[in-house]
Amino acid sequence: MPLFINPCGEHEVAVLGAPQGSAHMTTTVINMPRDISVPDHVVWSLFNTLFMNFCCLGFIAFAYSVKSRDRKMVGDITGAQAFASTAKCLNIWALIFNIILTIGAIKAPPTWSFLPLCPREM
Repeated sequence: MPLFINPCGEHEVAVLGAPQGSAHMTTTVINMPRDISVPDHVVWSLFNTLFMNFCCLGFIAFAYSVKSRDRKMVGDITGAQAFASTAKCLNIWALIFNIILTIGAIKAPPTWSFLPLCPREM
């Protein structure tokens, strides 16, 4: 048995091995990826899809956002950034078109008029 010197004096320390009759222990190492923040714009795309879906730009942006989130979950950061960039561009265009349409709808006078329920007699 090895002897270890302690400042207070010598003590014997027994070196114990692995427990007898135990199963072989294995270890698993999981490499966690770095936290790279890739915004996928899912919420913005969902908003554009539900409330302002001009020419289906919101729906297409939502599809690209979901693709970006899938690529991020797989670990393909470059692919996730590419899909997120496309989704962001589509969301910006959808927002611009919808702001213009909203302002146009507020400013433009109505071109139709209410028809009377009973025709007038002459």
